[in-house]
Amino acid sequence: MRVEEGKLEGFNMRIVSMNNLTIGIATDIGPRILYLGSENRPQENLFGVYPELGMDTVEGFWRVYGGHRLWSAPEAKPRSYSMDDKPVTIEIEGEVVTVYGSFEKENSIRKEIEIRPLEKDGVQVTHRIENVGRWPIKLGCWGLSLMDGEGFVAIPMKASRVDSEGLLPDRHLSFWPYSSPEDKRLKLSNEYVFVLKNSKVEKPMKVGTMANPCWAAYIVNGMAFVKEFSRVEGEYPDFGCDVEVYTNAGMLEFETLSPLKSLDPSTSMEHTEVWKILETGELEPDPEAIRTKLEPLLNK
Repeated sequence: MRVEEGKLEGFNMRIVSMNNLTIGIATDIGPRILYLGSENRPQENLFGVYPELGMDTVEGFWRVYGGHRLWSAPEAKPRSYSMDDKPVTIEIEGEVVTVYGSFEKENSIRKEIEIRPLEKDGVQVTHRIENVGRWPIKLGCWGLSLMDGEGFVAIPMKASRVDSEGLLPDRHLSFWPYSSPEDKRLKLSNEYVFVLKNSKVEKPMKVGTMANPCWAAYIVNGMAFVKEFSRVEGEYPDFGCDVEVYTNAGMLEFETLSPLKSLDPSTSMEHTEVWKILETGELEPDPEAIRTKLEPLLNK
């Protein structure tokens, strides 16, 4: 593992290289990972960074910043939009990097992100939320990655029998009020959900589902950023979603979620993603391409 100091779009960063991935962690805001790249293509940041984009909230002007962040589900204002504009604490122990955010007084929580290399390729990114208040809070961990480029997300949604007779439903999609099933950026097949980024379409759109199996990928410029995760029993937010995608003309957010849980004071919950960057060559949002060119790489 190699650790360096650097800057990106005016942000100070601790740059960590492990298992052929380069990860840029913001030091003055967060916890935020603002850079993610393959060491084979070090100039290509898969994460979008937007220093000035944001909105007014009761706490002040909340900035999107971009990159990867940890939120608590379900989304709500002002809770979800608490400021993360203060310096973080970064601890490195062996090959494990842990980023601690500031205490969110209004929400009575503290967030942290832990990054460690896997035995082979990729890294394990563990999101933790601690209840530092005086009463239980019901919430879920929500990992959001704001992606760069004009790519698309592929989510497997393969059929599986819930009961022996095949009488019960096994798949679903969740839509938000501003979304339409007729949106051209949404493409469905029997095995996958595709959500395309299109900078010519201003209208926002968001869709969520329960992935089967437990992975999803953002594909752009011949690379696939893959998130793998585990299914945990429990009540998932947004009508039962563990993967969600939001997009508009300027951005695409690629998100995974844990179940909701009642968190007692002085306890924490966590949600783990495994990150990999795979060289796939140019791919289209086509079931055959994902089945024959991406999925074999996941099983290596």
